[in-house]
Amino acid sequence: MTFDKILDNNTLWAAHYKGDDGNALQILFEQWSDPEWLVDFFLTNMADLESYFKITDINQAIYDTIDDNQRIQCLILDLSPEADLDKIFRPLENSRTNEMLLGKEKARIKDRPEHVSWLRIYAVKLEPGCYIITGGAIKLTRTMQEREHTLKELNKMEQVRNYLISNNAIDADGFVDFLSELQ
Repeated sequence: MTFDKILDNNTLWAAHYKGDDGNALQILFEQWSDPEWLVDFFLTNMADLESYFKITDINQAIYDTIDDNQRIQCLILDLSPEADLDKIFRPLENSRTNEMLLGKEKARIKDRPEHVSWLRIYAVKLEPGCYIITGGAIKLTRTMQEREHTLKELNKMEQVRNYLISNNAIDADGFVDFLSELQ
């Protein structure tokens, strides 16, 4: 596993898993804008789309996903000096109220008009304002444990978190030091 810098100010990174053609963020943005990939995904997960979101039109689901993908890209890749990633990422567990070492976080679009957004970007928080994206998913169920594709994302977060801990990269400075040792 390696890590790609997403923002030049060292506040956002993305895991690049061995064997993948791009980092986790690139892969998500490509999948979420690919109509063929989305047709396959929604056909496979149509029961969840219907039961949880009450949507039966795959074309509408694809349109909403592509639209949300563009919106979340703008949020995540905002390069302005006042951009605050802490306003985008929230604790993965809705009940978590205090900080934890390398906390698991999620980002999503909040102001979607017809229904809540099902796009999620998952990350490990190095410290306030500094994140490593581990992956993401189209979440159509109440919990991540209910489906294989979201459970896989939970496992990736834990894998990155354990990798960072084992390499003593538990904050932004430690992470940058770790990366410099790799070069």
